Amino acid sequence: MIDSHCHLTDDAFRGDRSEVLARARSAGVSPMIVIADSLEESKKVLSLAENHDDILCAVGLHPHYASQWKRGDAEIIRDLARSPNVAAIGETGLDYHYMRSPKERQIHAFRDQLNLAQSLHMPVVIHTRDAIEDTWSILDSVKPIRAVIHCCTEPWSAIERFVEYGCFLSFTGIATYPKSEDIRETIRRCPLSRIMIETDAPYLSPIPHRGKRNEPSFVVEVARCIAEVKNESLEEVDIQTTKNAKEFYGIA
Repeated sequence: MIDSHCHLTDDAFRGDRSEVLARARSAGVSPMIVIADSLEESKKVLSLAENHDDILCAVGLHPHYASQWKRGDAEIIRDLARSPNVAAIGETGLDYHYMRSPKERQIHAFRDQLNLAQSLHMPVVIHTRDAIEDTWSILDSVKPIRAVIHCCTEPWSAIERFVEYGCFLSFTGIATYPKSEDIRETIRRCPLSRIMIETDAPYLSPIPHRGKRNEPSFVVEVARCIAEVKNESLEEVDIQTTKNAKEFYGIA
């Protein structure tokens, strides 16, 4: 089973990162894809990946930090992405919910990173919140080779075109929450061949761990939820989502 999106360089894991990794491996979760949200974090995730055979990473700039994006940053990411331990660009995208960076700066940084990924023939990890129309417009104009909508919470009516385009949808512990029926309906309607699972650790712990710090070993609860929603066995969900993540990230 693969945790396709986690933030293991977060300070929440500073004191027991080794134990967290050990619990994940004991639970059969390997490899793990560690995602960056800033240029500083990109260097940290690459360092972590270089020291563990079962960790790959993505490098990029989250929309919250788009105000920091400047000339030359794409080349910094390009240099980091030369490492075989880097499997994708991201997470990048648009977040109009918190609007921690101006809309125009978010769009500029997002488009630059999509263009970079396209030039490198690398997949892109996309964050989108309250920005689905602009996300679609930019994605459709740049056309990266592969893209995943991480932590998908969109209703099927909004996200179906992304799946038809060829994007993957990745689901988190939010899908297990009682009030998340819209997300479960999206899972129900999305082909299993387009679904990945993630924790987004240390955030968004699934039931029965809600309220605790999330970690990769908990990703099985997301898989269990998908199995129940789609009336599939947990084994089949594990096999297919693992295959999907390997295809997306280019894992042999």
